[in-house]
Amino acid sequence: MSIAENYRRIREEVPDYVTIVAAAKTRTTDEVRALIDAGATDIGENYVQEAEQVRKGLGNEARKLRWHLIGHLQTNKVHKALELFDVIQTLDSAKLARAIDKRAQSVVPVLIEINSGREPQKTGVVPEEAEQVIREIAALEKVAVKGLMTMGPRFGDPEDARPYFQATKKLFGDIGSLDIPGVEMDILSMGMSNAYRVAIEEGSTMIRPGTVLFGERPS
Repeated sequence: MSIAENYRRIREEVPDYVTIVAAAKTRTTDEVRALIDAGATDIGENYVQEAEQVRKGLGNEARKLRWHLIGHLQTNKVHKALELFDVIQTLDSAKLARAIDKRAQSVVPVLIEINSGREPQKTGVVPEEAEQVIREIAALEKVAVKGLMTMGPRFGDPEDARPYFQATKKLFGDIGSLDIPGVEMDILSMGMSNAYRVAIEEGSTMIRPGTVLFGERPS
């Protein structure tokens, strides 16, 4: 199936309230353009440099998409990231939030990345520290917390990811019930190509499929 056919199939399959953020790491401008033609609204890029190249290649068509940063953001890339992305999904510290707040010209929607598997090699806030970090970020003027994002450990069997999605959904509800001023729990971004169905069953409102849309990356 083509990229456009893959996108339309998934769009028909998942509930209307679920936003599809197409994970376009290493993908070409033409591949992203095929998504636009299929009606895609949101694109995710892992790297600032790749997003810049693809946006340049798309020209005015880039404005048809909301651009999400779904990879780790380094402090020295904040200024450029703010020029390219509409949403930062991987905010993982108050320090990074302060760097965004200092450089932003307008309010930046962010998701707090949760390291739901507590994996030492991965970025993200461990669940038990999330409330404290979010309260610190909530005090900033130009950073608006809109929800949570998690990668979760990667498994061959999507069912193995379910407990991590459940834990993040519980944290999502717990944070929402605190009514922290300036914090909204509207978006729960969970689930990539192999586990997006399980993620939706566990409450995800935003999925980040890649290979299921584009096909396998060239080796």
